[in-house]
Amino acid sequence: MAQVGIVPDTIVPADIDETPKPGELPAQLAARLAFEKALYVSENTANEANMLVLAADTVVSIGRRILPKTETRDAAHDCLTALSGRGHRVSTGVCLFAEGACVAKRLVTSRVRMKTLDAHDIETYLASGEWRGKAGGYAIQGKAARFVTRIVGSYSAIVGLPVFETVAMLSGVGFTVTEDGEDNGS
Repeated sequence: MAQVGIVPDTIVPADIDETPKPGELPAQLAARLAFEKALYVSENTANEANMLVLAADTVVSIGRRILPKTETRDAAHDCLTALSGRGHRVSTGVCLFAEGACVAKRLVTSRVRMKTLDAHDIETYLASGEWRGKAGGYAIQGKAARFVTRIVGSYSAIVGLPVFETVAMLSGVGFTVTEDGEDNGS
């Protein structure tokens, strides 16, 4: 958001269970987690007048298979091996709360294709540590960019927050940003 002049007053982690529900599809999971995160923060912070709560979550999938947010080197290795030479989807849900209620939701799904990764590619990337906590075990905005052969959709959504859609949601509730980055409307 900083690249478009929006800097949040506070960043509050949402302590929620991110386990997929039985039969839940990847895009549904991304949308649900964004909503639950926004709800959690809204319910667990002092609701000030005109306070906006924005939450997002990104899910990487191959077909219906949801890849984890990798916490271990083995999990990251498994994700990179699965993604090697294949296309996959990245679904990012965004939810905006105002005055304790959901006022806007968006879901952006993009397609990404990776080159076939050899053992050296995978080991070099794992050594970077960049995979930690990343959906699907990679960060497209970092060293993994060299593996991506094609993107169809929103690059910023793959990074983790679809900027165009988020700004549109904020504009929809009267939040505007001037060139100097100051809120001009809420």
